Order: sequence, then structure tokens, then C-alpha cells
Amino acid sequence: MDNLFDATPDVVLIGAGVISATLGTFLKELDPSFRIQIFERLESASLESSDAWNNAGTGHSALCELNYTPEKSDGTIDSTKAINIMEQFEVSKQFWSYLIDKGELESPKSFIRTTPHMSFVWGEDNVAFLRKRYEALQKFQLFKGMEFSTDHKKLNEWMPLVMEGRDSGQAVAATHCDLGTDVNFGALTRNLIHSLEKKDGVTVSYNFETENIKRTNDGKWKISVRNLETGILHFVFANFVFIGAGGGSLHLLQKTGIPESKGFGGFPVGGQWLVCTNPDIIKRHHAKVYGKAAAGSPPMSDPHLDTRIIDGKEALLFGPYAGFSTKFLKRGSYCDLFRTIKLSNIIPMMKVGLSNFGLVKYLVKQVSLSFSQRVNVLHNFVPYATEDDWKVEIAGQRVQVIKNDPQKGGVLQFGTEVVTSEDGTISALLGASPGASTSVSIILKLLKQCFPENFKGEWDVKLKQIIPSYGTKLETDNALTNKVRSWTSETLQLDWKQPQ
Repeated sequence: MDNLFDATPDVVLIGAGVISATLGTFLKELDPSFRIQIFERLESASLESSDAWNNAGTGHSALCELNYTPEKSDGTIDSTKAINIMEQFEVSKQFWSYLIDKGELESPKSFIRTTPHMSFVWGEDNVAFLRKRYEALQKFQLFKGMEFSTDHKKLNEWMPLVMEGRDSGQAVAATHCDLGTDVNFGALTRNLIHSLEKKDGVTVSYNFETENIKRTNDGKWKISVRNLETGILHFVFANFVFIGAGGGSLHLLQKTGIPESKGFGGFPVGGQWLVCTNPDIIKRHHAKVYGKAAAGSPPMSDPHLDTRIIDGKEALLFGPYAGFSTKFLKRGSYCDLFRTIKLSNIIPMMKVGLSNFGLVKYLVKQVSLSFSQRVNVLHNFVPYATEDDWKVEIAGQRVQVIKNDPQKGGVLQFGTEVVTSEDGTISALLGASPGASTSVSIILKLLKQCFPENFKGEWDVKLKQIIPSYGTKLETDNALTNKVRSWTSETLQLDWKQPQ
């Protein structure tokens, strides 16, 4: 792509990741007249958080992630978050299916494949927890078809690599669901961006770094972007700006000066994988198996043994092993954390640091693990694992949101946060998982906030065509759930059978 760009577009999208690509696609579907300019500081799309090696690619649907179903103080399971995330992932699948049917996305096999999702635990207390979780989720239509077992023989059928060499007397349990998927969000993003580039009025410019965003007297936004190849600073003026720059979003949001940006901070968490190098072992595991995070560890640290399809090849990853770096991006600067510290957020950030000492201790411990110690952790999932068959790979960098809180002074928030100006002319996405999997729902909410007048016209009708369940909770409509899943499974070439 050349370095020509639109200096006066209707919309500027900063960052060519999955969220920006999804927003740009929606805007052109809803109003083809929009002129959209996308700026990406790297040489291609989806090289940071959206890249396949930088996220779990689980297609987060709460089928296996135990942190989405916490146990309450009275011993019951809270399924609220699991239901919400499953609903949102079903919405994402509908959007991708619509684009496939329109011919705007390539073969679904290029970015999504059926991959069983399983939860696996050991120890009497954890087995009791998983049984309660299973029973709680079976009350909901969205989770019908999930199986539960404590039988070693059955678990060996589901995940032989995990059960081989395990003590036959060990108390273990697992849930299994064929509805699960593996999603290559990097491939999906590039697919969406490629489709956008073919449309009139869309320009994607790589190697352009956004340095500043300021409001002009006439209400437009002035975006200062530097061409990293020539070093020349350019100015672009737009009516609407979306900052979808992953870990770089916070710093740019602060540049806008909008009141809504005050008080937000960021806490960077790095990650590493153990990646299997033995093809014979890779062939023996075909699932995403999630365990329970250790006490005191952050929610996104649920250990998991993941089958991945990356660039058409099967891979097997285990992790994540957390780490700490002051970088906010994998290809960022060690100054990233320090340049986001402002008078408006220094107190919340200090409060979070003081109240989350256990998390800091956990991260320090994770960073200091030797390779042998990492493999020892892997033995909980693969008893016969040997060091010769695995290697360490650096995963993506995540920035967890720190929010100002009137009572606590500062709260560390896991998940995503959309920050939008009062007039809806600028918005930014902060945070991390499960952002990619729920990207469509994130964008639908953003569109309502930023383009409320358009929803009084044709947009509401058009969205119902794009997403059949739009405006309806699938959990309350069994017939619609089965109809939608039948359509998306056929279109996306996923293996799903309606539960009896």
C-alpha cells in the first residue's frame, strides 16, 4: 500500500487491529458514503494484540474459561458474565456469517475452525466446583450440549495427552463442548482490512504513527500523524475518531484532553507461551483445555493447553506465563507506562499498586521462573512433557485498565472499557480480553453512543438484516438460538448439532 492518505475524511480509525477493522466494516455497511482513513504505525495489519501468536484465539464463549463463572460466598455459581460473553460471541459469529454470505470475507477456514472447549480440574474441591459450574450452566439454553465427567476413561477419550501418565486414583473432572472454536483473529483482521481496502472511500496507510489529537475551533478533530518512512509530519481533519491502538490507546486518549479521559491509567501485563516443537505430540491433542487459576493470580491467567491453527498449520501452546514490562505494546517503548502517568491518574494508579501487592508478587514470581520450572507447571496438564519438546515464545502485551473510584481511589479492571466523549465524536477502546471475541458487540454499543441520530433512521433496520438476533437476547428465545446457530455453523463450516 502506498503512503497516500485522505486528509479530510469523515472518519479516522487509529490502529489496524480487529476492533478498528470491525468498526470500519460496520460503518461502510450502514452508510457506504462514509470516507474512512485508517492509520497503522506498523507495516501491516493485526501485528500486535490481534496477531495469532499474541492471544489465545479461544473465541471466548465462556464454555471453558472458569474465571467467567466465579463461586459466590454462599457457594453458588454466578453465571451472569458467562451468559453475557456467550451472547456476544454468538453476535460476532452472525456478523462474520453475514460477511461470508455477501462474499466480503474469504473462506471461513482461514480464520475459524471447530475446536472442542474443555475445562479440566483436579482435587476434590475443584471437582466439586466444576460439577456445580456445569449444573449451573445447564439451566441455560446457550450451554446445552456440554458434557461433564469424572471418569478417567471418558476423559482419556476427550484428551488423551492430558490423561496419559496420570495417577488413576487422582480425583479429576472435565467438561466438554463441541460448540467451541479456535479463531485466528490476525487472519480475520487482515481479511476485514483487505475487504475494506477494496471499497470506495477507504484508505489504509501503514507506517504512520499518530502523535497528537486535538479539537479544532470548528468542532473537528486534528490528528497529527508522522510518516515513519519519510519522517514528515502530516495533519488530518475528521468529524469522528476512533482510537483502537491496543496498548497505545491510553496515551492517545489522554492527548485528546476530553474530560472522560481523566483518571484512567494502565497496568501492563506481559505474557509467554510454551510452544510444542514435536509434531507427534501436536497431533495427539485437538482441543482447548482450560484449568483453574492459582489462588492470588489474575483472572486472565487461567492455564490452558491450546490447539491452534495458525497459517493453516496446527500448533500446540501452553500458558500463559505472566510477566511485567513497562511497555504497553509488544513493539513499544519501555517509556510507555511512564508517559501515561498524569496528575489526574497518579492517585488511582498508586492506590491500585498498594492494594494489588499480591498481583505484583505473582508477576515477579512468574518472571523469575526458569524454563525447567515452566515445564514443571506444564506437567499438571501433560504429565509426560519433556523439555526437549517445548520452547518459550513471547506472547502479546496487555494493558489492564485502572479506573478512578470515589470510594477506593483506584480499581484495577480486567476486561475492556470504551471511553467516549460526551458529544460522541471521539472514542477509544482500553483493556484486553475478551475484546477480540466480543468485538462486534463492542462496536454495536459504540455506534449507538456515537451515532444516535442514525439509529432513528435506517440503521436499526439494516442491523437486523446483518445480525438476526439484534435487539433480542438469545437466551430467552430457544427457537431463534437454534436457527442462528444452524445458520452460522453452516456458513462458517463449524461442526454443531442441535442438542436434543
